[in-house]
Amino acid sequence: MSLRVGDPAPDFELMDQNKNLVKLSDLRGKKVVLLFYPMDFSPVCTTEHCTFGPGLSKIASDPNTVVFGVSCDSPFSHEAYKKQYNIPYDLLSDPTRRMVQAYGMYAGLEPYNCSKRGTVVIDPQGKIAHYEEVPMREPRSLESVSAAASK
Repeated sequence: MSLRVGDPAPDFELMDQNKNLVKLSDLRGKKVVLLFYPMDFSPVCTTEHCTFGPGLSKIASDPNTVVFGVSCDSPFSHEAYKKQYNIPYDLLSDPTRRMVQAYGMYAGLEPYNCSKRGTVVIDPQGKIAHYEEVPMREPRSLESVSAAASK
C-alpha cells in the first residue's frame, strides 16, 4: 500500500537511538520529514547519511521541522551509526516493521526484510505533503531531499 499526497499520515510510536519514544501525534503542528532507508552501515545508506548530514542540518535545526531517519534496525545499532557518522537528526527504529508497512515502505521479501528507500514529508496538519520511493541501490540526492523538505 502506498500513500498519496493529501492522505492522512498513519500515526506511529517508535524509539529513537536513545530509546526515547517518538509519536507522530506529539509532533502535530510541525513538518515531519521521514527518510526511510534499508540498513545502518550499508554502503548506499551510509553515503546518503554522510551527504545529508551537513546539508540537512539547517533543515533539522528549524524548530518547525523535524527530520528522522527510519529503518528496521535496533536503537542500539542506530546509536552506534549516528555517533560514527555524526548524523544530525534522530534515527527511528521499527523492528516490528509495522510503521514501514503502514507507509508502504516495507521491502519484505527475503533476504531483505527491511525498509525500502524513500522520502515522506508530513505537513503540520498531519497530511502527506510528499511521497517518493527510490530504488534500494540508488542513493537519493541532497537536492531532492531538500526540495521535498521545503514543500
